[in-house]
Amino acid sequence: MNLLIATIRHLIKISADEEVILTGLFKPLELKSGEYFLEEGQICRYVGFIEKGLVRYHMNDNGNQKSLFFNKDGEFISNYQSFLPQVSSDTSIQAIEDTFLQIISFSDLQRLYSSVNEGEKLGRLAIENVFLSSMEQLKSFYKDSPTERYQQFLRSYPNLVQRIPQYYIASYVGIQPQSLSRIRKRLVTQK
Repeated sequence: MNLLIATIRHLIKISADEEVILTGLFKPLELKSGEYFLEEGQICRYVGFIEKGLVRYHMNDNGNQKSLFFNKDGEFISNYQSFLPQVSSDTSIQAIEDTFLQIISFSDLQRLYSSVNEGEKLGRLAIENVFLSSMEQLKSFYKDSPTERYQQFLRSYPNLVQRIPQYYIASYVGIQPQSLSRIRKRLVTQK
């Protein structure tokens, strides 16, 4: 809970009373590696905050899992396209290592917005971050080569390369694992 409160304090001002409200609204959740925070077809009922761990967002494309995004310690997770309108998700969120979260339900998030002075600002800042990341990733798929996308992955997630299986990284970049191996080998020989 300490990392969550520190992260919130970094984004907005909160009083001691508001901190008590926040700690009452968030609940702990532990996911083992391979377990799901959200599965495709379910309604996303929570926003989570990763205290420790790592998750990936993926979707099914004709039987193939496509990695879309990764979140790590100190980051919020949710499928906002499902969470906000409370409709079925077309995306899954899966722990790729043991993950400890603090979660808040849709109704408790509405309470946070009304009970914490800058609560709505917190929500706006969180969704702005998600939007900007999504737009950069989408733009990259249209304009960048696989090598450039992999280099961008390394810049975005420098400490995660050893924590994420290579086939998930290849899927995220939009290539087969064998192609990723060739790109990695080429980049090493260029140094």
